Amino acid sequence: MKTDKRLGQHWLRDGRVIERIAEAIGPHKDGRVVEIGPGTGALTRALLEQGAIVYALELDSRCWPVLDELAEEFKGQLEVLRGDALEADWDGLLCGGQVPVAGNLPYNVGTEIVARLVTLPKPPREMVFMLQKEVVLRICARPDTRDWGRLGVLCDLLCERKKLFDVAPGAFAPPPKVMSAVVRLTPLPAPRYKVDMGKLDRLLRLVFGQRRKMLRGVLKGLVSEEQMQGLGIDPAWRGEVLDTQKLCALAGLI
Repeated sequence: MKTDKRLGQHWLRDGRVIERIAEAIGPHKDGRVVEIGPGTGALTRALLEQGAIVYALELDSRCWPVLDELAEEFKGQLEVLRGDALEADWDGLLCGGQVPVAGNLPYNVGTEIVARLVTLPKPPREMVFMLQKEVVLRICARPDTRDWGRLGVLCDLLCERKKLFDVAPGAFAPPPKVMSAVVRLTPLPAPRYKVDMGKLDRLLRLVFGQRRKMLRGVLKGLVSEEQMQGLGIDPAWRGEVLDTQKLCALAGLI
């Protein structure tokens, strides 16, 4: 089946990579797993063969007949959900956060899907995703680095983050022009720091939307220089040097 560039599709075909992703999700004999973007079912089959009960969420209608055939082969183990991951009823799918989520995420919306899931009131028990390597580096980034930004702050605040392994372009058909990587996100019982998520999101969009500007300019009219200094923050700093704790404290002043 030809991929649809509008959906950011690249079919995973390397059997060893598929096996490693399935193993990374952990033992799930008779356990539920939600898979985002199963496509033609390569990872889906590996999960089913391990005994998982898979809820496969697929937007591309061309893939539905292929997945329906797989459901017939593995009776009672696979339910094909026709729809968009960004519009799904995640509260229902995740049973109060007890279900893991996996997937080879579409390149065009992968970042948005990760941000949506980690900020759910009851997020997945665990997430194992394949994404562009540059996105995984942003998820796992540390302060005062080129990759540190909104996505890294949210994931650090709410999850344990671990980059598992790289995936070369040759593992896909057609091969993408960039490297991919697999990451595991394990939500924490509670955020590392107490913060109003709405205020934090506003702050992060301001700070990292103008990352080369000094904080005194970016936050003018929202937070005074005296308030920043009270937190041990130099108004002449750029926002990218602040760690998650300092950013949460700064958000509390908005």
